Amino acid sequence: MLDLTHYINGDHQQGESGRFADVFNPATGEVEKRTPLATVAEMDKAVAVAKAAQPAWAAQNPQKRARVFMKMAMLLEEHKPAMAEALSREHGKTIEDSLGDIQRGLEVVEFVMGAPHLLKGEFTEGAGPGIDMYSMRQPVGIGAGITPFNFPAMIPLWMAAPAIACGNAFILKPSERDPSVPLRIAELFEEAGLPKGIFQVVQGDKEAVDAICAHPDIGAISFVGSTPIAQYVYQTATAHGKRAQCFGGAKNHMIIMPDADLDQAADALIGAGYGSAGERCMAISVAVPVGRETGDKLIEKLKPRIEELHVGPYTDEKADFGPVVTKAAQEKILGLIETGVSEGAKLVVDGRGFSHQGYENGFFVGGCLFDDVTPDMDIYKTEIFGPVLSVVRANTYEEALDLPMKHEYGNGVAIYTRDGDAARDFASRINIGMVGINVPIPVPLAYHSFGGWKSSSFGDLNQHGTDSIKFWTRTKTITSRWPSGVKDGAEFSIPVMN
Repeated sequence: MLDLTHYINGDHQQGESGRFADVFNPATGEVEKRTPLATVAEMDKAVAVAKAAQPAWAAQNPQKRARVFMKMAMLLEEHKPAMAEALSREHGKTIEDSLGDIQRGLEVVEFVMGAPHLLKGEFTEGAGPGIDMYSMRQPVGIGAGITPFNFPAMIPLWMAAPAIACGNAFILKPSERDPSVPLRIAELFEEAGLPKGIFQVVQGDKEAVDAICAHPDIGAISFVGSTPIAQYVYQTATAHGKRAQCFGGAKNHMIIMPDADLDQAADALIGAGYGSAGERCMAISVAVPVGRETGDKLIEKLKPRIEELHVGPYTDEKADFGPVVTKAAQEKILGLIETGVSEGAKLVVDGRGFSHQGYENGFFVGGCLFDDVTPDMDIYKTEIFGPVLSVVRANTYEEALDLPMKHEYGNGVAIYTRDGDAARDFASRINIGMVGINVPIPVPLAYHSFGGWKSSSFGDLNQHGTDSIKFWTRTKTITSRWPSGVKDGAEFSIPVMN
């Protein structure tokens, strides 16, 4: 069995705690690797290295820093196939899905090549008699990222690329379930020319998370995971005087209007609901058809499509999706399906008994479809994070709109319609952070920001886009006056512009 490492100061380092987490191949259910779980002392070591390396990196002009990302983009493109294979082996998602995971991270690397422009401040000549005023963006110092299992390439790059481009050092605590790709990212950053100590990987669990939140030299923390832990990290980090952006769970709705193209909507629901076995924070898990006829026709189109889904290991090129990440995840999903049945929802497609020949011990769950789900049911309120789609019927547009508006989560939402007025009204009124109009998974591109509302997000600034530059920098404003023509004598009133 292979023991993985931390990546500190440009070197792979064995764990010192004696504690490990098992890394599974979800398709077989076998433990193939172990990842070390860091002590506070190991985190302290990484922070000390980052603190020593960061000032020289920040002193590099932004264009030189951007050139590292130009090289990094080429390396990610070159190594994408091998990284995708490693990612799929530990996560379970298909190779095509893993390639997309890496690509979306690469696009943020491409975005931060524009750091010389993004970091420009503001300047006002003649703000007062002989006075110039200007602002500059300066790095926070040391940033940290705590990332989930479901996107082990994309989300670390979403966090690290802007942080490093802004002149910070960055410490990544990836998920212990699929840690190999983050280690490879660290190697590629160094190959791209990033100095030792600027990007480090410290494996770990809650002990490492608490060490990040409490360390006085870490100035900013980015987190993605479940809502309870997002709230915990946000409260703990801010209590220690840090800025934090923490992104939590989701229950994303798709409203299907009577005028929608139902074949298009059904295909969108299949991809958005079952891709990556539903293990996406932007997965559509609730379909809301408006009107009885719309609902009946939608179920009629969804049922055969779901029954025909091809579930298999990542090595099966025909697989639509693979296993979920762990046995515990599988058991949680199956338990929630049982809850839905007991609550009275109609299980139209039952994937509980799915088993793949030759992979009987894998963590597979077949595609499931519930109809007649109501807002008081646990399967509606809870983020299942598996291949389960719930249909909640609405009689009117207003009733449909009310469902995501009142839900605890506010990550993503979509509407399918041919009516531009309805789409415009929906986009304007909905209290959700990311909205799709005839787009099932409205994940913004790298130059726009990603983030939800309500219990899906804690903090004021989102990931990537210009928000990321604001998050990983502090603004300093300078008011400058030179002696020429300045009168003598003290002034005791607050400066004003007359």
